[in-house]
Amino acid sequence: LRPGGAWHFVWRRSEGTEMGMRGVYREVTPPERLVSTESWGGGWPETLNTLVLSEENGKTTTIRNTVLYPSKEARDAALGTGMKAGMSESFDRLAEYLAGLS
Repeated sequence: LRPGGAWHFVWRRSEGTEMGMRGVYREVTPPERLVSTESWGGGWPETLNTLVLSEENGKTTTIRNTVLYPSKEARDAALGTGMKAGMSESFDRLAEYLAGLS
């Protein structure tokens, strides 16, 4: 990872439909901070995402991801898609997986 480097993700659902997003890394500060742009394409505005990892006793204990939308209207449009429920479900599944590792 490096500032200026690009990334691109594509999710493929079981029925074959795809959803993708892309962005550019703006700041890379291992191991605690990652800042990148994010765009879903198709007219969706670009957001600025900041991921901050906090460590205690040599272990990551807190992950905070902040998404900055260009306007309140853009944020409200994103929330209106049902993404909030999907993200909550994803983080619940991650927590369950991580609990099984300890």
